[in-house]
Amino acid sequence: MPTTTDNQNTMEFLLDVPVKLTVELGNCEMMMKDLLQVGIGSVVQLDKSSSDPIDIFVNQKLVARGEIVVVEDNLGIKITEVSTGGGQEEGEAVPEAAESA
Repeated sequence: MPTTTDNQNTMEFLLDVPVKLTVELGNCEMMMKDLLQVGIGSVVQLDKSSSDPIDIFVNQKLVARGEIVVVEDNLGIKITEVSTGGGQEEGEAVPEAAESA
């Protein structure tokens, strides 16, 4: 039977497992003929407005949403919603304020 120490060792080991974080600005569909016309200076319109939250995935699973921010000279994400994982439909995130209710 696993002990508390065994569980702690397993958790500590898992903390060093790399995961892939992906930030998705939006999507679009276009015909191949239109894609072939895309070049430097082209603008591709996405399916989200500039005020919509940005989706944040860990290993292809939606875990949070946020807003784009500038940190010094780099882009960053301010987390505004976190997926609860329980009771929510797969991939659905909830605002942090609602999470504590």
